[in-house]
Amino acid sequence: MSDTDSFIDEVSEEVRRDQLYGVFRKYGWIAVSAVVLIVGGASFNEYRKAQTTAAAEATGDALLAALDENESSNRVQALGAATLEAPEAEVVRQFLLSAEQVNAGESAAAAKSLETFLNSAPETSQIYKDIAELKALVLAGDTISVEDRRARLETLANPGTPLALIASEQIALLDIETGNTDAAIERLQGLIVDAEASAGLRQRASQLIVALGGEPETLPSLATDQ
Repeated sequence: MSDTDSFIDEVSEEVRRDQLYGVFRKYGWIAVSAVVLIVGGASFNEYRKAQTTAAAEATGDALLAALDENESSNRVQALGAATLEAPEAEVVRQFLLSAEQVNAGESAAAAKSLETFLNSAPETSQIYKDIAELKALVLAGDTISVEDRRARLETLANPGTPLALIASEQIALLDIETGNTDAAIERLQGLIVDAEASAGLRQRASQLIVALGGEPETLPSLATDQ
């Protein structure tokens, strides 16, 4: 559970209430407007700037009203019912909704929400779809076959893709799940020495290697310092 929790923290920090809500309450309409610009692409040219700003403000207000509910279960219902004047902000709603479903103890429902979003939003920016898919796979757990999870994670782990390292970590966890300890250690060792890996990812990989009876690689820079 600690590895899963750490992963969710890393890829969905922007939807965690304790870090997001304070900023979102003050600048929510700006964030939604930015998503409209990114996700909307060429279609933005069809709208006047004032119309887009008004739609973003209305959408931000609707989401903030939903987040003001006292209980996670109530926030889930309110987020699902919120009317979005800026349809491109659906990705924001879905990330918030899945986070609240997890908070309410409904991980399976959160995974289903993200899967539904992936199947119904073909025009969404690829990075958002990748994040949604990775979260859905982690939350779904063994309700999805190992083979299916591995195939989808390997696509996300292709070199050069934004979530390659985190997806590779999840593949290592699949290797552990299926008893392939050697493959897991080899993959985790690669994460430790990858120049793009974050400190948190390296720490998780090292801890897993030790737990599996291996010895983590030492980064060249650290060896030199010693």
